[in-house]
Amino acid sequence: MVATTVSRRGENGRAMAREWLQRRQVAVYAGAVALAVALAVGRPSTAPVLEGLIDPTLAVLLYVTFLEVPFVRLRRAFRNRRFVGAALATNFLVVPAVVWLLTRALPNRPALLLGVFMVLLTPCIDYVITFTGLAGGDAEQVTATTPALLLAQLLALPAYLWLFLGPTAAAAVEIGPFLEAFLLIIALPLSLAWLTEAWAERSPRGASWQAAMGWLPVPMLAVTLLVVIASQLPRIGDSLGQVAAAVPVYVAFLVVMPPIARLVGARLDLPVGEQRALVFTSVTRNSLVVLPLALALPAGYELVPAVVVTQTLVELAGMVALTRVVPRWLVPDRSAAEN
Repeated sequence: MVATTVSRRGENGRAMAREWLQRRQVAVYAGAVALAVALAVGRPSTAPVLEGLIDPTLAVLLYVTFLEVPFVRLRRAFRNRRFVGAALATNFLVVPAVVWLLTRALPNRPALLLGVFMVLLTPCIDYVITFTGLAGGDAEQVTATTPALLLAQLLALPAYLWLFLGPTAAAAVEIGPFLEAFLLIIALPLSLAWLTEAWAERSPRGASWQAAMGWLPVPMLAVTLLVVIASQLPRIGDSLGQVAAAVPVYVAFLVVMPPIARLVGARLDLPVGEQRALVFTSVTRNSLVVLPLALALPAGYELVPAVVVTQTLVELAGMVALTRVVPRWLVPDRSAAEN
């Protein structure tokens, strides 16, 4: 009896902690970003150590994120061909055209252009799930689509870089880090999440482990932002003048893509949750996974990681705004809109 009471109290405590974090997650992320900036400015020597933590931190983030969605619902969401097709078409047909138009005003600097194209042509596969959920979108559908999005960008990115920048820039990008990212950041966490769910169905200890992991998505996203920004912000400081040229393009992308994705979702008559999910998967970019790719570039492209991380900083501010704009004005509930 005492053990049962203690166990229930522990479960209630974890549930309260999780609820508290979810209600305040935007503030938690803002605090993580502020701490990362302070660390980068005050202790720039820690950047190399933190850079080595990016991949494992991302892997843990995706593991606890995948655990949020039961695999029964995940399989059902993946069979939603209309949404998956809309996400692929918007990200790999519409977005490249928009990005090409937006970058016409940029100076002809190969490293700057390569960084902008690398990050804007690759749809997000990690914290897009969190922000979609915050906006009342179908996070399960986004989660189910992430493997297809990653595989598609693996194939499409070299082709688009060759088309937009020529063979030299395309050849500079090695596919190895992308394959490594898929195996370590997607396939491994997804497999471990599946094994954890199977364990939880058969064992009380497994169920307890899964419940304990339930409060980690918000802290892990905060840790990921801290690690990425603190490790890469010194690069931006060294080349601020050159990187600043990309900021208007990033802002314009955040403004232009939501109504376009909204129009696509409405034309396909997707449910409200899926329309919101389509907006976020069309706008949020894969900066955290592209960063290792940028760091692996040869000499002459040292500016690219700073260009990529700058997009992360712009996008985070945009995501906070979009979690409010999308459900209130861009894709409101149909019942509320009718009233």
